[in-house]
Amino acid sequence: MGSGAIRRRLALGMAVLTTSGLLAVAAPTDAQAATASCAGRKVKTLSFSTGSVQIYKRRGYVCAITLPKRPGTKRHMRVSVKVWAFRPVVDQGRYAYRAGPVTVHAGHRRVWVEGAVGRASVDSGRWIRY
Repeated sequence: MGSGAIRRRLALGMAVLTTSGLLAVAAPTDAQAATASCAGRKVKTLSFSTGSVQIYKRRGYVCAITLPKRPGTKRHMRVSVKVWAFRPVVDQGRYAYRAGPVTVHAGHRRVWVEGAVGRASVDSGRWIRY
């Protein structure tokens, strides 16, 4: 292989690395982190005045996160998933971008999901089998 071919390959490789680096810097990391925090497919979104709870399912596991409508300011947030006949798994505290993820193994049992941002909250309203 001649030195011209090696230089062209190196230049192409540097161009690919530079482009991917620029895309990584330009992408909104908070939005990526919020959507990538639960594995599986999104099965439901519970919206309320100050945010939403996103619920995901994968192979018998249910995962939930609470997202505020206006991220960036720390405030009280909570997310909870309770499997029928078991104690709830809860994540709560003062967060700026999300509460959770909370993941539980539900199998074929029903779950009750709750979330809150500030004083407003939402729940699934019934036991749901996903």
